[in-house]
Amino acid sequence: MKTILNHFSDLSETQKHQFSKLEELYKFWNAQINVISRKDIDKLYTKHVLHSLGIAKVQPFKPGSKVLDVGTGGGFPGIPLAILFPETNFYLVDSIGKKIKVVKEVAEALGLKNVKAEQIRAENVKGEFDFIVSRAVTKMDDFVAWTRKKIVKKQHHEIKNGILYLKGGDLTDELANFPNATLYDLTDYFEDTFFETKKVVHIPLKKR
Repeated sequence: MKTILNHFSDLSETQKHQFSKLEELYKFWNAQINVISRKDIDKLYTKHVLHSLGIAKVQPFKPGSKVLDVGTGGGFPGIPLAILFPETNFYLVDSIGKKIKVVKEVAEALGLKNVKAEQIRAENVKGEFDFIVSRAVTKMDDFVAWTRKKIVKKQHHEIKNGILYLKGGDLTDELANFPNATLYDLTDYFEDTFFETKKVVHIPLKKR
């Protein structure tokens, strides 16, 4: 929790309380439904919460905006971002029902009114969003194919509407088809060695 406060110092008391409850909630639910690897659960705040919040360093979300989290798993990056941006609407989807059960339980326990969670495949999601976020659920070609028609036309943010994707390693080949992609190194924001190869990939998408 100290890690979060070091990087996000202007949290409200409600937000501090919500972030502090994440460890207890995920340890409880992970013992029943494995949504986080056993070796990572003790590093929840660095490897999952802070990693998710890397997106917020690249682009803070404005009130009233809509964000789709594809392949959310146990709720990352959507849940930490929903805590940080209580006036932004988050729609968290995953094709695996037991993972969505965890997301719903965690969101309810935290009192997050800005989170909707549903078991659904990304390509079947209806609606339009300012941004689509995810943590390395598939190759970028496939991810763009699933989501490119779901971007709202009107711009409200500093960077263009589109994809904000958390990914690590050498992305040269994977992004060869996306010359307009911008990579943000998370080491520019976070000092932990975990982030040495981690990036946020921004790909602007136009409504077609």
